[in-house]
Amino acid sequence: MTTTYRYLPDTEQDKKEMLSFLNISSTDELFEDLPESIRLEGELNIPAAVPEPLLVKQMQKLASLNKNANQYPIFLGAGTYDHYIPSVVNHMISRSEFYTAYTPYQPEISQGELQAIFEFQTMVCELTGMDVANSSMYDGFTALAEAASLAVSASRKQKVLVSKAVHPESRSILKTVANGPGYHVEEIELVSEITDLEKLKSQISSDTAAVIVQYPNFFGSIEDLAEIKKIADAHKAMLIVSANPLALALLESPGNLGADIVVGDMQPLGVPMSFGGPHCGYFAVRKKYMRKVPGRIVGQTTDEEGRRGFVLTLQAREQHIRRDKALSNICSNQALNALASAVCMSALGKHGIREMAQLNVEKADYMAKRLQEKGFIVGNEAPFFNEFVVELPLYVKIVNEKLLEAGMIGGFSLENDYAFSNHMLIAVTEQRTKEEIDKFVETLEAIVNG
Repeated sequence: MTTTYRYLPDTEQDKKEMLSFLNISSTDELFEDLPESIRLEGELNIPAAVPEPLLVKQMQKLASLNKNANQYPIFLGAGTYDHYIPSVVNHMISRSEFYTAYTPYQPEISQGELQAIFEFQTMVCELTGMDVANSSMYDGFTALAEAASLAVSASRKQKVLVSKAVHPESRSILKTVANGPGYHVEEIELVSEITDLEKLKSQISSDTAAVIVQYPNFFGSIEDLAEIKKIADAHKAMLIVSANPLALALLESPGNLGADIVVGDMQPLGVPMSFGGPHCGYFAVRKKYMRKVPGRIVGQTTDEEGRRGFVLTLQAREQHIRRDKALSNICSNQALNALASAVCMSALGKHGIREMAQLNVEKADYMAKRLQEKGFIVGNEAPFFNEFVVELPLYVKIVNEKLLEAGMIGGFSLENDYAFSNHMLIAVTEQRTKEEIDKFVETLEAIVNG
């Protein structure tokens, strides 16, 4: 009787035939050239195989250990947020013609895919106030690093200033990417929880390619883009803004405030948290920088019969040009997640997105005031969107453990990234109810009072 395997379909007879073809008697002979010292002795230290039904039960048991936003109200943000996603989003992205789509190497055949991307680009431009947007990036963090590289390339300057109020992971990726082109990244200190403009004035120089800020920033506060733009212009530096697209439904668009490049993450609009990814970045610029944008841009045209159609207008791909002339190593996009964002924005509409953004502001404001009434110190001095900082008398880790025991997922500790001991970054989205917010405040008060 021949043994068969579900995942490894080679039978014993298959193995014998392969060994015979290679003129060897055992698989051990394949490794004769490897020194004994680096060969594995004995069996791998892994559990024995189990029947599939039992394996499924074991995996389900492990998965049930996760505490997620479907079970517990979540007040954790810091880059990934629990937002409402219209049910139509999942229905659309689950259609096979979208779900299985990859890079359209014969793009004009994929008119549905191209139209979806074109609509995504259009809505990004409307939110950001910019002229051109690409078909998406991997996430907002890598998009910011690509923006800095564009600024250095366009200006031929070698210094980039980035506010410490920009997401810590964005700054980390920026510094890593800068090693390639060899430009210098310098951080701007904070005053309270926003960028210190006096420090910016002292650090900026004629060799500064760009100033990078986040809007709202990592602490949820709104930066003064107009003033930062004046400082950047005085030294002919570009202004790069990393912006939350949902917040842009309420805030003045970065484009109207003078931004040269606007990047960000579309996760708040239609992309589920999924335990941290995947996300979908966006990248929008002034028209004069269009040919330096990484990735590709879908354009609208008409065919010989005058019918509306879509084409890949620009694509700075390394397959198409000499590698040393490539503007970026980015050669793909997050088409499925970009589609999710486009469908989400279409389903909500302009008024719906504004209402959703307004609920974020109002609910965060309500929670901050409730905490202040209980004696907690809220650290934000500037207006904030849906996140704010609260100071605690205990370690955030201890507080979060007790909150979890009470059936809630707490906020983000600022100790590791900012050395702010006992400071928690709390996110309050439109998903949180008044009852959940009140329970969180009351539970937090009980925890700190022992």
